[in-house]
Amino acid sequence: MVGSPTDGNIYRFHCPTLCDPCVPSNSSEKAVTLPSGTSQCCAQEVKKETEEKKRTKEKKDPDETRKVEENKRADEKKEARGKARRDAQPRYPRPPTSGEPLAAANNHPAYSTGDSNDDNPAKILQNTLEKLKIRKTQKSEATRRVNEIQEAITKHVKETLDWCKEINVLRTGSHYENVKICQSDEFDVMLAVSVERVDIQPFGEDGAFYTVALKRHQKHILDRFLNEDKTLSASKMLSEFREKVKEAADKLPDVSVDRKKQGCPAVTLQVKKGDLLISLDFVLGLEVHSQSWPNFTANGFQIDDWLGKKVKMDLKRKPYYLVCKYEGRGTREQDGVTAKDAWRISFSHVEKEVLKNHGHSKTCCETRPCCRKQCLKLLKYLVKRLKETYPKEAGKLCSYHAKTTLLHACAKRVEDSNWAAKQLSDCFQQLLHDFEVYLRKHELPNFFVPSHNLLKSAGLDNKSCDLLANYIESERNNGFPLFRQTPVNLTL
Repeated sequence: MVGSPTDGNIYRFHCPTLCDPCVPSNSSEKAVTLPSGTSQCCAQEVKKETEEKKRTKEKKDPDETRKVEENKRADEKKEARGKARRDAQPRYPRPPTSGEPLAAANNHPAYSTGDSNDDNPAKILQNTLEKLKIRKTQKSEATRRVNEIQEAITKHVKETLDWCKEINVLRTGSHYENVKICQSDEFDVMLAVSVERVDIQPFGEDGAFYTVALKRHQKHILDRFLNEDKTLSASKMLSEFREKVKEAADKLPDVSVDRKKQGCPAVTLQVKKGDLLISLDFVLGLEVHSQSWPNFTANGFQIDDWLGKKVKMDLKRKPYYLVCKYEGRGTREQDGVTAKDAWRISFSHVEKEVLKNHGHSKTCCETRPCCRKQCLKLLKYLVKRLKETYPKEAGKLCSYHAKTTLLHACAKRVEDSNWAAKQLSDCFQQLLHDFEVYLRKHELPNFFVPSHNLLKSAGLDNKSCDLLANYIESERNNGFPLFRQTPVNLTL
């Protein structure tokens, strides 16, 4: 509409050029344009219209205003809850990518100072080893209690199972290898039945599992456990063994039996000793007397340059062991035998002997101490902290992966001088690098059976291995932040 400003109309016209009468005196109003020919007061009319629109916009519906305020408060509460969750989570919510600094990956300082302000890696490792030490009184009291229980269980099994009368007791595991950390709360005891003249055939392709058949002979005490194909049923033997161990445990004070776990070869007892809860595993095994180890071990156990050929020959003359353990649900079949009736090969007795006499020279640690066992303790502790921080990626890691990594490292770096105690920091860095390489390759060969990939058999997928390798790389590059923190507990 075009008209006189005196007719009461508000002009909404915009002329391309400002005529003299319509140019406002205030420079901030130069954006207001009116049609050519309008009078000088049109700018004032348009300004009024603009102000009126602004006032109308400010006069909102009270309900709408209240809704906006409620949404704002809800957003603030949501942000506060999110911050609380972030603060409660572990300090490292995701592993960094390869080469990425730990602090950059998680947007906070590289490590928590914990109870030490010393940034020297060697000092950090020494402080960590100090807090991993087990009190001598706790160790002796726990050992004495476990020995009492072991003797009672063994006696009952021998008296009630005719095929266990000559059973042999084999104490294995970290406690007896002197590499247990934090607390004396885990013990492993194998009760092994000696067998001779048996036919051992691989079950699967990796050489870790076997079927056991009795060769033609006179009547044998284990005949009642034979399957139709004359192989020994591991599941039947373990079931009867478990029943007798439970009977004996029920008569002992402060001792309870855990529920059976799928694929687990052990009957686990929980022993209460003061404030300490001890896990005691009884494992049923076969002690196999044979002229040689299975063919799958031919390229394994490479200790010739480390401990010597004579030591290797002496150890290989000893029996090897098979335990009632299977992978998965135990339903997989091969040649009519199900996985739950197969046996897994074990060299725990050899591992114990090797770690006990671990030096290239016989006088290792007598005059010049080495740091082999200290490195293993630190790596075991790192595995524990990884499992706590990344339960999804690291939940299937175990201390045996750490032990195997050390055995491979000792076989490669054989000289005692490579493991001098004063070089702890460098040695542990190298060991961590070894572990990282295995994870990046997605393969950690069994030290005795190289075709057996321990990472794959544990169920660790490639993505988890890659993430864990990235994390370990950052641990090495950032002063071992997990060691600087105070963990929830120290049990491993």
